[in-house]
Amino acid sequence: MKKSVLKVHPADNVIVALRDLAKDETVELNGRTYKITEPIAAKHKFTEEALQPGDPITMYGVLVGKASEPIPAGARIATTNVKHASSDFKLGARKTGWHVPDVSKYANRTFMGYHRSDGSVGTANYWLVIPMVFCENRNLEVLREALVEELGYARPRKYQQFARQLKQLQLAGSGVNEILEVPYSEVDEETQAKRVFKNVDGVKFLMHSMGCGGIRQDAQALCGLLAGYITHPNVAGATILSLGCQNAQVSMLTEEINKRSPNMDKPLYILEQQKIGTEPEMMAQAIRQTFAGLMQADKHTRQPAPLSKLCIGLECGGSDGFSGISANPAIGYTSDLLVAIGGTVILSEFPELCGVEQELSDRCVDESSAIRFIEIMRTYARRAEESGSGFDMNPSPGNIKDGLITDAIKSSGAAKKGGTSPVTDVLDYPEKVSTPGLNLLCTPGNDVESTTAEVGSGATVVLFTTGLGTPTGNPIAPVVKLSSNTKLYNKMRDIIDINTGSIIEGDETIEQAGERILEYVIEVASGNIQVSAVRNEQNDFIPWKRGVSL
Repeated sequence: MKKSVLKVHPADNVIVALRDLAKDETVELNGRTYKITEPIAAKHKFTEEALQPGDPITMYGVLVGKASEPIPAGARIATTNVKHASSDFKLGARKTGWHVPDVSKYANRTFMGYHRSDGSVGTANYWLVIPMVFCENRNLEVLREALVEELGYARPRKYQQFARQLKQLQLAGSGVNEILEVPYSEVDEETQAKRVFKNVDGVKFLMHSMGCGGIRQDAQALCGLLAGYITHPNVAGATILSLGCQNAQVSMLTEEINKRSPNMDKPLYILEQQKIGTEPEMMAQAIRQTFAGLMQADKHTRQPAPLSKLCIGLECGGSDGFSGISANPAIGYTSDLLVAIGGTVILSEFPELCGVEQELSDRCVDESSAIRFIEIMRTYARRAEESGSGFDMNPSPGNIKDGLITDAIKSSGAAKKGGTSPVTDVLDYPEKVSTPGLNLLCTPGNDVESTTAEVGSGATVVLFTTGLGTPTGNPIAPVVKLSSNTKLYNKMRDIIDINTGSIIEGDETIEQAGERILEYVIEVASGNIQVSAVRNEQNDFIPWKRGVSL
């Protein structure tokens, strides 16, 4: 019989409802019975024993809150009776021992990727068009209009067709509700055949709202992020549009490129409008040079590469009360598998590591990395407090509604994405990953800003867990969406790729799900599977302006 409740860690004093529990219902777990004192929705938690104000609340084996009023045994914990709390942290002893999974069956496995001259291997082959400043965004649109359809990268205009049908009904005097569904269409073989450059996956336009008007540190960070995308293994080359007078100067960009790839040999075309003059002249040069670059990019083909060349970003968004017990630990096991193989993973979203700082700092392979992690976390928390906010304000209304009532509860579950392997490096935004193994990257908890940063640091595939559903994607790296529950998977099949609700239902172990996910990643990395975010053209790109963003 399937379980109704779950105690995540032996030290916990709250229990997770795996299904809706009715008032006065009795449930059993590990030979003990619990009487439920009020209706408790699936994903929410109830108390194991009665709690008094100030009593600690423990989940995942760590402090996640304190009772703010008396809570009877078997009652639901909520924002009304619990306040955020987390344990302090300090530099401790190294705890880098871990149970290395058996990866013998992956010893000779490969994926089909794009080999770059610096030794990295991409999972895709894109050309980028990038503005140095928001003033060039309109010129980006002009280039998009000129290139995308002519080169065969335009997608079927299903919503335009839907609007046309509604227009025709309106002109005929009929009701607009006669058409109930949007015509379904995908990129078919005929559309693929129109591509001029068969080995180039697309031309992507990284529109943004930065580059000038802010502090110089923001301009430097932007140039670092853009350099990360230009030197990224999934990118064959880039066209850069500069106005000329902005804070984010081309010299700053080239400096950041040299930091990441001193001998970069990718085609890079830089056009400065204030030097060139008229828009037609600039656009003509941009189109001509981009065509020349695409001809070079088209020479790249997929070749076998060891799995150790994979770099996976670990991300979550729209999390729910099941995320920390299904999807997140599942990709955590995938992370452990990849680390054991010799690959690289990135765990980010520092506001969502609140409460597990001690564990992660202790897992750092050396004291200097542990100290850096502690200092970054404390600085981030202090800046949040100075702005009148704090990590305790991180959970969104959707998180709270689905059981994540404190930041520490949310963080303790989110950290499961990082598995159990040692932390090999700690990076500040927008630094590039250079060490195999588990890397911690400072980003906000905002999933689009964080995904943008992970890819800028080198992630060639992103594993993105969600319990509520979100369409987030990235212009150059496939973002694999994993649902924490089967209900979401069935409801939003157009944006979700993998279901881990099977763990909640008892049909699959975390380890089995983790291996299944790795197999899926290999297929995605080889170009055999196109994930939903790519199919739906979900090209989210938001640079982090280093103010307080939770």
